[in-house]
Amino acid sequence: MLRALLLTFSVVAIAHAELCKPDAQNAFKVRISIKTALGDNAYAWDANEEYLFKAMVAFAMRRYSSKSTTQISNVLLCNVTDRVSFWFVVTDSSKNVTTVPGSEVEAAIRMNRNRINNAFLLSDKTLQFLKITSTLSPPVEPSTPAWLIVFGVVLCLIVAGIVFLVVSGIQKRKKKNKESTERENLEEKVEVTVTLENGVPCEVLDLKSGHVNGVFAADDERFTSL
Repeated sequence: MLRALLLTFSVVAIAHAELCKPDAQNAFKVRISIKTALGDNAYAWDANEEYLFKAMVAFAMRRYSSKSTTQISNVLLCNVTDRVSFWFVVTDSSKNVTTVPGSEVEAAIRMNRNRINNAFLLSDKTLQFLKITSTLSPPVEPSTPAWLIVFGVVLCLIVAGIVFLVVSGIQKRKKKNKESTERENLEEKVEVTVTLENGVPCEVLDLKSGHVNGVFAADDERFTSL
């Protein structure tokens, strides 16, 4: 019995070794740069991290297909290096001797890429699935709706226009009042002033145009020229 179990385990181990190897069918290579991503806060890649990776891949497969029964044991890692890089495959849970098609694994990884990155505090650049193209992060929705931003801009323009019209109107009114005052002062200066001489009002002579005395004008009429 014991020999049969050992034989079974050895056969499974050999089968797994054939399934997970560099450039094997449906296998994917992963390259991780923990030091580059975290610097002094970098953690060591060990068996616990490998277990977490297997769990995240199994989670991605189960989430990709609601009927999937993928277990952590179905995710196989091989050729792990210190830098850190390795290969992995996902075996079929029903047969356990064949691998899940690479297209399904790729779709599951792409669908859950952000969840996997967050589990290791990494990004698409520091957690690379070499045969799986990076996915764009979902667009960040602004906290303020776009229509509210547009409404605020339009309202500000309207208020600015009203303020400009009010200020320009006040300036024009001041300018008009100033011109009217200057015009009145000028008219007062050019008016003929009236002075009093011996208590009798008389007009100031206009030296340029001259002024005719009425008494002498009467004498001129009496003595007509020959």
